[in-house]
This record gives sequence, structure tokens and C-alpha cells, in this order.
Amino acid sequence: MKSNNFCVIMGGGVGSRFWPFSKEDKPKQFLDFFGTGRSLLQSTFDRFKKIIPVENIFVVTNDAYAEMTLKQLPELSKNQILLEPLRRNTAPAIAYAVFHIQAINPNANIVVAPSDHLILKEDVFLSEIERGLQFVEKNPFLLTLGIKPSRPETGYGYIQENHEEIVDGIKKVKTFTEKPNFELAKAFFESGEFVWNSGIFLWNAKTILNSFKQHLPDIVNKFNEGKEFFNTSREKEFIDQAFPFCPNISIDYGIMEKADNVYVIGCDFGWSDLGTWGSLHEITDKDNNNNASLHCKTLYIESNDNIVTMSDGKLVVIQGLDGYIVAESNNTLLICKKEEEQRIKHFVTDVKFRYGDEYI
Repeated sequence: MKSNNFCVIMGGGVGSRFWPFSKEDKPKQFLDFFGTGRSLLQSTFDRFKKIIPVENIFVVTNDAYAEMTLKQLPELSKNQILLEPLRRNTAPAIAYAVFHIQAINPNANIVVAPSDHLILKEDVFLSEIERGLQFVEKNPFLLTLGIKPSRPETGYGYIQENHEEIVDGIKKVKTFTEKPNFELAKAFFESGEFVWNSGIFLWNAKTILNSFKQHLPDIVNKFNEGKEFFNTSREKEFIDQAFPFCPNISIDYGIMEKADNVYVIGCDFGWSDLGTWGSLHEITDKDNNNNASLHCKTLYIESNDNIVTMSDGKLVVIQGLDGYIVAESNNTLLICKKEEEQRIKHFVTDVKFRYGDEYI
């Protein structure tokens, strides 16, 4: 059965919200955030290879990261690194991977996962993935993993479970909601009907391609023009020509929020999407004053609720800071209020405009 199970790791993001620790030439999925000796991408691969044959694991990433991906994952062949010539969000990237995998195995069951998530309860996670793969093999449904919320959180999307439509113990999705304000997040949390959207999806190749035909026909029609090239030596040439014609759209917005055959498993496996400095601060060990340090020695004086990361081996002395991000990487230092970290993307744009690509 396992020969029908495949994994797609999404590894093409630039991680600009973690600038300057994460930069375009080495974004966050290639970084070892916690000093374990393994990057986020490597940790994701290590996790999935326990239940999915290594030859059935694929990474979708950008042309610019081909060499870095192969260097970090030497167990994969070049054919398992699917390269986008430019960024077009998650829907075209997933369609590309599904077309490639379908050319190998038309009966494939596929799990799609980001490369930069933290999973603390790995055994529970893998058990839910195996359960999900069995579910989508038997049922023509799209499945997502939802995270049981521990608090009202405005940084995640929410999925409402339908407690009346249940198949094999798995509930149908009632609604998707983008990141809500605090009042709405509090109402969602207190209702007990909502889970966080993890961005982890499972489906059979036939099921998801039918959904593309229904909801994003432009993408599937474009890839059908070169269907015979997938999993051949001509695939890359075709993708380079076809990809720019695909709309820039996420799988959530393009399919998951529109389809009427979406189900969700509510899970608790110690998950963080590591999307922001705030989420990193939350899961990192802290001192008595709620200060967190990564990759450096720190001396905090009259300072609280900060997160500091530096190039390895540096000592940082901080006095009188409350609620700040202090992040350094090679030629760049960022000092930013933690509560205003959403502005970091704008800082990156301003730096690029004023000083060029050297610091990006």
C-alpha cells in the first residue's frame, strides 16, 4: 500500500517575515533555527521518510534553491526536486507536483506539507497522516489537518467543522475564514467548532485534479498541453514555458474554500507554523523575564519579553528593552518592536529600494 503514498514538501518561500535571519539567498526553510544540526526542510523530510518511501518524496522549490535543496537532502535524486521558474503561489506549484506524480502513479495518494513547520509530537502527527492517507484513498474527498486551538489567535486561518456530516470519524468542513480580528478569534475559540488551518493537505491525485478542473481550469488546461512531458527529460522545458501563464493564487483561496468535498481532522501534535518572530518567541525557551535567545549568548539588563538571534558565537548585552526583536545576520541588524513585526516586509522593501539587493 505504501507504494501508492507520496509526499510533496513545499520549499520555495523566501521567508521575508524572518528577515534578516532569513534572506533571499538562504530563506528560513534552509536554516537550523534551534541548533539541532538539521534545517526546517531537513526536519520535515526526516519526519515523512518514516512513513513514506524516500523515492516517493518530492520537494517543490524555486530554481534558485535547486543546489541548496540537493545539498541538504542528498537522499533525493534531481528528479525529486521540482523547480518553479518563478513564484506563482501554492496552487500552480501543487498542480505541477500532482501532474508529475500522476505520471509515475495514477493512483497516488498525496500529502502536501510546508517545509517550515515545527511538530513536537511526531508520533501523533505521523499517525494522523497515515489515517488521512487511508481516508483519501477510499473517499473522493479533499482532506486538511486542522489544529485544535489553544487560545484566540489572530495569526492563523480558521476552519469550522460540521459536526453533523462525518465520514469514518472525520468531519466535513463547514467554512474557511481568513485571519480574524481578536473578537472573532475569541468567539471561534469559545465555540469549540473551529480549528486552525495548518496548510497540510491530503488527497488522491484523481480527486485533486478533478477539483482543479472545476475551480482552477486555467492551470489544469495549461499543464494538459504538455501532459506527455511530465516525468520525462522534457518536463523542465515545458514547465519553464507554461508556469508564467498560471495565475498567482493559493490552493486555499483557489480550491479549498470553494470545494464542497473538503473534510478536516482536528489534531493536537504540538504544531507551530513558525510564520513570525512572535510564534518563534512563543515556542523558544525563555528566562524569568520572558526573554528568548537563539544562536548567541545574551545578558539582559532591565529587559523583558524580547527575542534575540545573532550569527553564531556572538555575545549581546541588552539594557532597557521591552518587547523587541533583535536579529542580526552578516551585514544586517534589525531592531523592531515585536508587536509591529508585520511591518518587517515593508522594511525589506524599503531597504531594497534604498540600498539594493545586497542586504536582502
